[in-house]
Amino acid sequence: MGPAFAAGPAEKFPGIGRAATPAEVKAWDIDVRPDFKGLPRGQGSVRQGEMVWEAQCASCHGSFGESSDIFTPIAGGTSAEDMRAGRVDSLLPGANQPQRTTLMKVATLSTLWDYINRAMPWNAPKSLSADEVYAVTAYILNLGNIVPAEFTLSDTNIREVQERLPNRKGMTSAHAMWPGRELGGQARPDVQGSSCLRDCKKDVTVKSFLPDYARNAHGQLAEQTRLVGASRGADTSRPPAERFMEKMPPAPPGQAQAAPEKIATNAPTGAAGTRAVMPMLQKNACIACHGMDSKMVGPSFRDIANKYKDHADALNYLSGKIKAGGQGVWGNIPMPPQALSEAESRRLAQWLVKDF
Repeated sequence: MGPAFAAGPAEKFPGIGRAATPAEVKAWDIDVRPDFKGLPRGQGSVRQGEMVWEAQCASCHGSFGESSDIFTPIAGGTSAEDMRAGRVDSLLPGANQPQRTTLMKVATLSTLWDYINRAMPWNAPKSLSADEVYAVTAYILNLGNIVPAEFTLSDTNIREVQERLPNRKGMTSAHAMWPGRELGGQARPDVQGSSCLRDCKKDVTVKSFLPDYARNAHGQLAEQTRLVGASRGADTSRPPAERFMEKMPPAPPGQAQAAPEKIATNAPTGAAGTRAVMPMLQKNACIACHGMDSKMVGPSFRDIANKYKDHADALNYLSGKIKAGGQGVWGNIPMPPQALSEAESRRLAQWLVKDF
């Protein structure tokens, strides 16, 4: 994004919209490119990064980047020879490496810096200062033995550190993913096509899944471990579990699905109650962290229900926790506050209390 782009709408469509202000453009234009264009000034040491890491990152990623039983490990799986060659040997064809850490895969240091800057910590993204991002990046690099413990990463030396990444030659820009030749790409797109909009199929099925023959390609993942910590892994000896909703009995014929904000506190219970709250669970991404009967990032809904179902004030307590979030009751991984109305949080709390 740049000034020319920002001014375009006002010039092209008179009377509609306005040009973005420099402050608005600056707030959006935060990406850091592989050539480090967009990188802000700053610096941070490994020691400083360790302090930020323990306070903001270790609850999900472990003190040494080994991560929990949910998240992929940050460090591990690289060697001094990989750093010399610029290509991680265990990623090459023929290597049987089921666990792939961040430092094994990342080819551009800008990617690591940019992702931390815009997305971490996950419950408060973009809350780190530029110096803190430099420090956390330095700490990660130290975990991978890429920089020494006394190192300070900055905008002036980050290009030198890029030349130490173990997989810096693991990605190519000799294609047209980026138009033009500024980043080494081709001058034209690598895929050519035209839209016809004729004789289109009326029924289209889009499928994206791991085929059965590939599911056990690396052996039984649940029984394997990695050098930097325990790995939960999938039980690849069994077929993947069906989605919970596929097991649910269908709604009665002609029964409309109530909108989350319209559901009364005396809504139906059991399977019908679960069908009723499912849009709310999906809308607020609850099922991304909580399984119905199994632990994911957070505890299962059934475990939560069993813990509080006999509490006298369970409805008010759970409703408050859903809205406010928290940390420590079920482990160190925090749950951020949820943007729900009072009626929605109470409906979910009632579902937990009554439906399990």
